[in-house]
Amino acid sequence: MSLAPSTIAERLVPWFDAHGRHDLPWQSDLAPYRVWVSEVMLQQTQVETVKTYYERFIARFPDVAALAAAPQDEVMRLWSGLGYYARARNLHRAAGEIVARHGGELPDSFEALLELPGIGRSTAGAILALARGQRHPILDGNVKRVLARVFLVEEPADSTAGLRKLWALSETATPAIRVAAYTQAIMDLGATVCTRANPACDRCPLAQDCAALAAGRAGELPVPRRRAPRRFRRTHMLFVVAAGRVQLERRPSRGIWGGLWAPPEFAHAAEAEASLAARFGLAAPTRRLAPVRHAFTHFDLEIEPWIVELGTQEGRVAEGETRWQELASMDDVGLPAPVARLLEELRNGANGPVREARSRGGRSREAALPG
Repeated sequence: MSLAPSTIAERLVPWFDAHGRHDLPWQSDLAPYRVWVSEVMLQQTQVETVKTYYERFIARFPDVAALAAAPQDEVMRLWSGLGYYARARNLHRAAGEIVARHGGELPDSFEALLELPGIGRSTAGAILALARGQRHPILDGNVKRVLARVFLVEEPADSTAGLRKLWALSETATPAIRVAAYTQAIMDLGATVCTRANPACDRCPLAQDCAALAAGRAGELPVPRRRAPRRFRRTHMLFVVAAGRVQLERRPSRGIWGGLWAPPEFAHAAEAEASLAARFGLAAPTRRLAPVRHAFTHFDLEIEPWIVELGTQEGRVAEGETRWQELASMDDVGLPAPVARLLEELRNGANGPVREARSRGGRSREAALPG
């Protein structure tokens, strides 16, 4: 039992014609710009999550010029909740470069695509294969899984040795004809059949020659890179409210929620208390909301929201990286998902614009959103 990588397409393309996905939002118009946006959104994110974000994003930014001309805050707002926010910042930066250097059209050169922010080897290959029919291999998470199982690649998929093997297999497997169909086919196979858990091997067109299945190891591959133990962090956020506004700060571009707006944050309660005393002459917040848990890829974050009510006094609208934002107009800014939920609670509370959250059954609320 041995399958030549060069023959994979002979099985996958007919399978894709009969069983693949043909109604994804970005498939109705395979223009390079739309393929690019979809491929970036699909990095680290499930298709079902991406669909709504993609349609909303394309409706507002139908082409490169519209994206390049938009303020970053608006781009980030439409990305809010999708997570991995560097993707949105890089999309925006790359759109500006495409307008400045390529006349507003994505280049059809692999090398030129690689020069753009946020576009790596696999993304560039997918854009050119899906939108222009050029022969380029790809290696996203789904493709890694299929190739690692079919050819029993035992090195961790993200290790240097593993990537070298998988790229070589992907290069050999990519056909010279119907490249777009093959590229979508192998991604679809990984997403819908050769899944991370409980793969449906009985429906796989490659099953009879899958080395991992024959060895009873399909569930073990690809081998994950050894990761550090999952961490837990606690943070304190100061929600300063005055005259129906809340004070927000733009977060640094590096780190979690980069480029989004959020209340001032402190790692320790003592730091939050010192800020209260220095800025407002207060020894304690007006009230505290029940903690919110938020899961990231490698750690869990618990947010303790401290509310500071300044009554009706006017808060001056700040410039630059700090601003007073109307609670009634939170759609104007990009917010982390748990912050958006807390601000909605402040705005729509039972006792006016601010209310104290009551924990349910003694347990903190938990947010399970991607970012």
